[in-house]
Amino acid sequence: MPFQVDCAVKGNDRLGECTLWCEREQVLWWVDSRGPSLKRWDPRDGGVKTFALPSVVGSVAFRERGGMIAALQTGLYFFDPQIGALQTVAQPESHLPENRFNDGRCDRAGRFWAGTMSDERREPTGSLYRLSADLVCTHILADVIVPNSIAWSPDNRTMYFADTYRQVIRAWDFDHASGEVSNERVFCDTAGHPGRPDGSCIDADGCLWNAEYGGWRLVRYTPAGKVDRVIEMPVANPTCCCFGGTDFDTLYVSTATQRLTPEDLAKQPLAGSVLSVRPGVRGLPEARFAG
Repeated sequence: MPFQVDCAVKGNDRLGECTLWCEREQVLWWVDSRGPSLKRWDPRDGGVKTFALPSVVGSVAFRERGGMIAALQTGLYFFDPQIGALQTVAQPESHLPENRFNDGRCDRAGRFWAGTMSDERREPTGSLYRLSADLVCTHILADVIVPNSIAWSPDNRTMYFADTYRQVIRAWDFDHASGEVSNERVFCDTAGHPGRPDGSCIDADGCLWNAEYGGWRLVRYTPAGKVDRVIEMPVANPTCCCFGGTDFDTLYVSTATQRLTPEDLAKQPLAGSVLSVRPGVRGLPEARFAG
C-alpha cells in the first residue's frame, strides 16, 4: 500500500539536511547546508524563520541549556539563534582547509558526534569525531569520504554510521557510558540500491530509516539490516529524516536541489522542500548536547 507523502514546508533548499523535531517547542528545525542557514518551522501557524550562518553547515543539535551546537565548515560552535551569536568550541581540522563538517547527531548520554569530508573532491580525507560534555573533541575514525547516517539503537548498544560514497551503512557495538565503539561490521551494503545512504533516524521499534540520496526513496531497515519497508519520494534527493509531531508519528524529510537541471526541477516541483509522511510507526525524542 503506497504511503501518502505531503509537503510540510515548500522551499528551494540547495542542500536541506539535519531535520530535528523539538518536543519542547513542538517545532521542526533543519539546515540548508549551502544556504547556509538554520531554519525553524512552526506547524501551528506555518511560520518559517531563517537564521543565516557564516559558512557551510553540515548539521546542528539541541543543547540541554538552550541554543544549538553547529557543525560548520571550520569547526564546532555553540549557536544562539535568538541573537545570532557563535562561540567556537573545537576546530580539529584547522590544518585541512578543504574539509568541512557534515552529518552530526547527539547520543543519549549528551555527546555530539560529527563527521568531516573534503568539500572539493571525493577523497577519503574526512574523519569522525566525538565531542563530550566537557568539550573534549576525540578523533574516532579516519579515511572517510562522506559521513552520514549517525544514529543509535533505542537500547544504546548499537551505533550506526555510513560513508555515503562507499555505499555501506556500518554498525558498531556502543558503550553508552564511555562513548567507545567496537566490533565494526557491515549493517547493510547498499551498492545495489538506486541511491546512496544519506541521513538516518531510529524508530521506537529499533528500525533504522535512511534517506537514499539519488534513490527517490526512504528505506526502513530492521535491526538485522534487512530492508523492511520502502517509501517512494516525489524527489530524487531526500537527504535526512526525523520523527516529529505530538506523538512522534510523522517522518519529516529534508531534500535538495543541488546539481538538478531545470528539466529535473520541472519534474520535481517539491525538490528543496521539507516533506512529511506517516509511516505507521513512532519515533523517539531527539537527544541533546549536555555541555
